Amino acid sequence: TSWQCQEMNYYKTNPEMTYKNYLEKNGYTTKSIPTYLKAQNQFREWCVSYGTTVETIDYKTFLKYIEHLRNPRGERSRTIKPRTLKTYVCNLKIYFDYLVALGFRVENSIQKIDIKGVKKEVIHNILSSDELEDLYQSYNTTKGNLLARKRNKIMLGLLVYQGLTTQNLQQLQVENVQLYKGKIDILGTKKSNGRQLELKPWQLMELMEYINEVRPRILEQTNKETEQLFLPLGTSLKLQNSLSKITKELKKINHKFIDVKQIRTSVIVNWLKQHNLRKVQYLAGHRYISSTERYQQDDLENLHKTINTFHPFS
Repeated sequence: TSWQCQEMNYYKTNPEMTYKNYLEKNGYTTKSIPTYLKAQNQFREWCVSYGTTVETIDYKTFLKYIEHLRNPRGERSRTIKPRTLKTYVCNLKIYFDYLVALGFRVENSIQKIDIKGVKKEVIHNILSSDELEDLYQSYNTTKGNLLARKRNKIMLGLLVYQGLTTQNLQQLQVENVQLYKGKIDILGTKKSNGRQLELKPWQLMELMEYINEVRPRILEQTNKETEQLFLPLGTSLKLQNSLSKITKELKKINHKFIDVKQIRTSVIVNWLKQHNLRKVQYLAGHRYISSTERYQQDDLENLHKTINTFHPFS
């Protein structure tokens, strides 16, 4: 298309600015962008010196670049740490995504490269989808304060089904709920991307009742004027106390339950069993694909096979 041609022509005459625009459009911060641009420039310079280009470099040749990063002057005593090397490679994965987006490359051929020597954290205490479902279904809304209980169950549902963080819950506004579309808009933060997530049918019914009946009563009782979706029954607008009470009850429902962070971790791990990495990155709001990769759970045997068979650097 014409806009793609214009973008490609602009890239050829001003590649750094175009890549910078790509990073800006994808939500990267002004503090992090210079790091990505530096990685891009260093990589492009190496490609020229090696006799290849960023558009045509293949997997095996990129491994040569990794060796160059490991020992820039061929001095074994000046090797960099595996974690630093991993960061360099992850930065360039974003650049390759950019090249694919503009049509300069067919695929991101370095996407699956990992770096040997970086300890992979083993995630413990994962709750299964059935256990998460049970937490939600077992939360009783008929005892105690009816307004608070109905609000709490909706928040719990967003934790269990959409994998939200407590910050996401705190930031939600009434306008973010799109009942007619069956979706909810999650705002981006300095560390996460915004996204639009689908709601379960029963969540729609609960949210409709909450927005039309429960929330107005809470506003009336607390004399608050705010568009914040979830409201405490006290004078504050913060949800910490409400979430703390939910946590205590969930521990009684399932002794394996620890805290709400465990719910999000479990949701992401379970998503990875159903969806590809990119989709889970979007659902979780991860700014970087490496954040999503940390949730991948490989059994020990398969992990050893991968290390020994496929990638000399993984």
